[in-house]
Amino acid sequence: MTLRKLLKNWIERYFSDEEAVILLVVLILGFAAVIWFGRMLAPFFTALVIAFLLQGAVNWLMRIGIPKMLAVMVVFLGFVGLLMAVALLLMPLIWNQLVSLVQEAPRMFASGQQLLDDIQERYPHLVTPDQIQNWIDVAGRELTQVGQRALTLSLASLGNLMDLIIYLVLVPILVFFMLKDSDRLVGFMLSLLPQKRTLMSRIWQEMDDQIANYVRGKFIEIFIVGCAAFLTFGYFGLPYTALLAVMVGFSVLVPYIGAAVATLPVAAVAGFHFGMGDQFVYVLIAYGVLQALDGNVLVPILFSEAVNLHPVSIILAVLFFGGIWGFWGIFFAIPLATLLKALVYAWPRGIKHRGDQKAREALAEE
Repeated sequence: MTLRKLLKNWIERYFSDEEAVILLVVLILGFAAVIWFGRMLAPFFTALVIAFLLQGAVNWLMRIGIPKMLAVMVVFLGFVGLLMAVALLLMPLIWNQLVSLVQEAPRMFASGQQLLDDIQERYPHLVTPDQIQNWIDVAGRELTQVGQRALTLSLASLGNLMDLIIYLVLVPILVFFMLKDSDRLVGFMLSLLPQKRTLMSRIWQEMDDQIANYVRGKFIEIFIVGCAAFLTFGYFGLPYTALLAVMVGFSVLVPYIGAAVATLPVAAVAGFHFGMGDQFVYVLIAYGVLQALDGNVLVPILFSEAVNLHPVSIILAVLFFGGIWGFWGIFFAIPLATLLKALVYAWPRGIKHRGDQKAREALAEE
């Protein structure tokens, strides 16, 4: 069979349905808009994600008999209150701890150097002085780069301040109108699509609940893990508690990899603060228990209805979408991978048997 016949049969099999072609065009335009105009439309996309999350709370209030406008106001005011609490309470605390950590970095570096010297004295046959010096040089270069990045960030903060103000003002306004006029906006978007959209409706119905449950569950997981880490580190008297807790909370965005990466700064801070004693071991054990409870108890409860994906698929999705869209790509990597999986299984194959029959006939002729 020639390549032309193979290509023709493949196109007839997967793109003979008019709705499949339209769905492909919609997907391509959607991905292209996000890739090319994502930075420009970032406030809009951020507000869209937040409104999507809050719509579930609005629907729940409406189901118990509260009018839509009142439900929207209650949910929106709760969102604004949470946003103000994070901006006025949590962010200054994290910033102060980050500044303290940068200031204390030279002392930590000196302590680490002393620790390496002690290891070399105890195990002279395993660790040579040249290796110690190479490690110190590498750590010194990394510390210098971190300091330069912090200085660059502080100098650029004035320009980013205007972007932050725009986000703080524009995003809540967009969220309010998206919640208030959700029916009109959805109706307008549906009017742009063809009347025959059985495939689109089926895929959307399959994905709507799953994506909503995943996103809301992920926010709940970040909050619970972050609070548990804050209480755990605070109990042991670990410094930079809020900074480490936020980092551990957001580490759940990247399955498997996030927990391993977050272990390094936790172990480093605990080691420099407590030394290599019993307290250091207790902190690591508590952190390990926290991660085990998250992976074996919290995740099955929150994502029991999520579509199962192979770990390799999850890692590839995180790498691919994270490389394209950064933070939001990492956050939505699993829902997007689930969407692709649903598309593969739901894509119309109405003439599959006819295509297979043509292929068999062509092979027989050859």
